[in-house]
Amino acid sequence: MRYSYRLRPGRIAQAALLDEWGRCRWLWNEAVHQQRTGRKATFGKLSKLLTEARSRNAWLRAGSQVAQQQTLRTYGTALDHSFTVKGRGRPRAKRLKDALPSLEYTTRGFSIKDGRLRLPGRVTIPVVWSRELPSDPSSVRVYRDSLGHWYASFVVRRDTVGTPGADLPGIGVDWGVKATANTTDPAFDLPHLGHRRRCAAELAKAQRRMARRRRPKGRPQSKGYQQARKQAARVAKKAARQNTHDARVWAKNVTAHHSLIAVEDFKPKFLAKSRMARKAADAAIGAAKRELVERGMRAGRKVVLVPPAYTTMTCSGCGERANHRLGLGVRVFECTACGYTADRDLNAARTILATAERDRASADDVRHLIASFRERGSGAVRAGNPGPGPGGKSPGFIRGDR
Repeated sequence: MRYSYRLRPGRIAQAALLDEWGRCRWLWNEAVHQQRTGRKATFGKLSKLLTEARSRNAWLRAGSQVAQQQTLRTYGTALDHSFTVKGRGRPRAKRLKDALPSLEYTTRGFSIKDGRLRLPGRVTIPVVWSRELPSDPSSVRVYRDSLGHWYASFVVRRDTVGTPGADLPGIGVDWGVKATANTTDPAFDLPHLGHRRRCAAELAKAQRRMARRRRPKGRPQSKGYQQARKQAARVAKKAARQNTHDARVWAKNVTAHHSLIAVEDFKPKFLAKSRMARKAADAAIGAAKRELVERGMRAGRKVVLVPPAYTTMTCSGCGERANHRLGLGVRVFECTACGYTADRDLNAARTILATAERDRASADDVRHLIASFRERGSGAVRAGNPGPGPGGKSPGFIRGDR
């Protein structure tokens, strides 16, 4: 896994990093050109071209061969993903005004001594050690964000956590807009805190300052415009960091108290075209979902992604599905078959958990799944036996009554 730390490079070190990034960016663009001209630029061919280019060009030879080789390796990985991962396009050229600096080094290209990161070319950078490294790093990525801050991301090994006991309960997570995450246990809900909405006034003020100082296209922008743009980026990043922090704290709490985590496989992309686009972006559902899944898998929990189809329309008490979709204005779910009434998000979370506990692959089978347990439970009650729920619990266990 990766451990990231803030860097404090001086003027000379920062200039050296930018020079190295210029060489790596040139190699990336050359690899893109080789691919676009139909020369089938594999990593082996690109490595040979790099060797020839370094022998002829003193400017390229002055840089680190480790960082340049890693740039070509990263390009090869991106090219492979463009053929195998859905939605990934071919690697594009990196322009100087758009691309952010990013350098990769393996163990042959960096070292840590006296709390400082040492890179080729006698570059020494102080590191803000916010926590200790669990092991010796195998590689490091040095990059700069949109605010001009430098970071180092180390790849380290950490001891795996044992699988929790079966006595820990499971939890179902349903994503929403009124609350970012609704669970079967209200104590673990993630409320919508609205960090971006709270910073909206300050962000709008910075954007108006940008608009006043913006020069026509083709003319270099003034320092006042650059300062206003940096201030707007700082406000936006502050809100994003607050969302990330809240998601991490919430995911850690959920992971520590549950052995089974059933997560709605919700993709909030379609909300960007609706009236809830601003509020959905403020909720940062995608970031919270990614953090929960990663932390759950890292801690050895069983994480199940449940398709969101019909989870809101299905009754978690009897498994009956409603005949029509529920509008967003309807906040209470009422089952016409059994009379079960609950908050729509709580009902959906319990349905998601029931789907994951029975190891079903599709949420379309929830109605038949819960109905089968209801029939077995009613048969047991007629025979005078307690409900056949797991652990000797009553059929109410399916509804999430733990």
